[in-house]
Amino acid sequence: MDIAGLIPTFGNLLFTIAAFVVALSIIIAIHEYGHYIVGKWSGIKADVFSLGFGPVLYSRVDKHGTKWQIAALPFGGYVKFRGDKGAASNPDEEAMSDLTPEERRATMHGAPLWARAATVFAGPAFNFILSFIIFFCFVMYYGVEREPLTVESVVESPHAANDLLPGDIILTVGGLPANDRANLIKAVYELTPETSLDYTVERDGQEITVSGPWPAPPAASGFSLDSAAEEAGMEVGDVVVAINGTPVFDFDELNQATRNSNGQTLELNIWRDGELMDFSVTPRKQDTQDRNGEFETRYLIGMTGGSGSIFEFQSYTPGPLEAAYYGVRRLGSILEGSINGLYSVVTRKISTCAVSGPITIAKTSGQVAERGLSEFIFFVAFISAAVGFVNLFPVPVLDGGHLVFHAWEAITGRPPSDKALNAMMMVGVFLVVGLMIFAFGNDIWCRFLL
Repeated sequence: MDIAGLIPTFGNLLFTIAAFVVALSIIIAIHEYGHYIVGKWSGIKADVFSLGFGPVLYSRVDKHGTKWQIAALPFGGYVKFRGDKGAASNPDEEAMSDLTPEERRATMHGAPLWARAATVFAGPAFNFILSFIIFFCFVMYYGVEREPLTVESVVESPHAANDLLPGDIILTVGGLPANDRANLIKAVYELTPETSLDYTVERDGQEITVSGPWPAPPAASGFSLDSAAEEAGMEVGDVVVAINGTPVFDFDELNQATRNSNGQTLELNIWRDGELMDFSVTPRKQDTQDRNGEFETRYLIGMTGGSGSIFEFQSYTPGPLEAAYYGVRRLGSILEGSINGLYSVVTRKISTCAVSGPITIAKTSGQVAERGLSEFIFFVAFISAAVGFVNLFPVPVLDGGHLVFHAWEAITGRPPSDKALNAMMMVGVFLVVGLMIFAFGNDIWCRFLL
């Protein structure tokens, strides 16, 4: 293992660590605040709200008697409720024995079952809410595509004349309906790729037919993190016109070439602002979702494509209800992808390298932060949803494990015995520690040794 090689991989180490700490602190603070505020609403008092572990750097006590503190190790946090023995929420039997019934009601262990379950569930729920709010705000700020699709701007095409003009309303492409994004994608799948197609558009109140480029060119609209394409020097707006000397004009041709490359370097002829350039790009093996949401392992150069580099469509600011719908749908897609990804790893459809550990997340935090504030905020939303999802795993010491205990109590009418509870908590600790060791080891193996 080349230790020196890790330095350029991480870039500015201090910036990477700072970005990771900021992202993690936001997510943990929201998670723990969910526990705190719902507990408070349920009549459960909190003694300590801590962001971080270890020596206390700053603290204050509010009028309700809760100590708010920032600790030296910013890799987590906790809420210590009244009656808890420590951060793990184990009951302090000695302290509980001296409380009156009214005082016991204000503790985590003396509150009704509904209050305890709601307080536990609130942590992951607030992570989901944070993600939803960010997605909602993004939709409200950036807008959504107007339907029917209306051209916002056009650029010169390397393959064919582009007679589309700003304001043109797209009706058909190659004779097939293409008035919205779904129909346009369907048309691309049904049509045979050609350098030029007939577009039926509405212009100045009249339907006319004009020539335009293939609507799914191998044009770069963005790049994934650690992409081979961006590392090779490619930029947004680049259009691949040939691969290993063979002309291409459909994005799927680029996909097929990278899939079939077996990791061998591809010689790409790139069109950029009217000039042709040559780039050598080596595809990397990655686990990714296909069009059906299933995970598979294939070679990629990390370039995302679309019509955006040839023509952009107009957008509009949706109403709150429509934006909320998009926010829920985006959150749902992340959770669905997490479930499918986990299932694919467990069933060995894809390798464990698809699982990101702390090193990868920290590295990604720095890379995303370098791309700008909006991408960093979006990344926080994504990780917040993932943290909420993981915390619902039915593992003792995690929120999901506590909810299982509460479900047992609801069904049987009594909580698990102290002996059984302690045994399961120990199992949970070993599982979590084992998972952390696996995550670190998996990161080192997959990112630096393979």
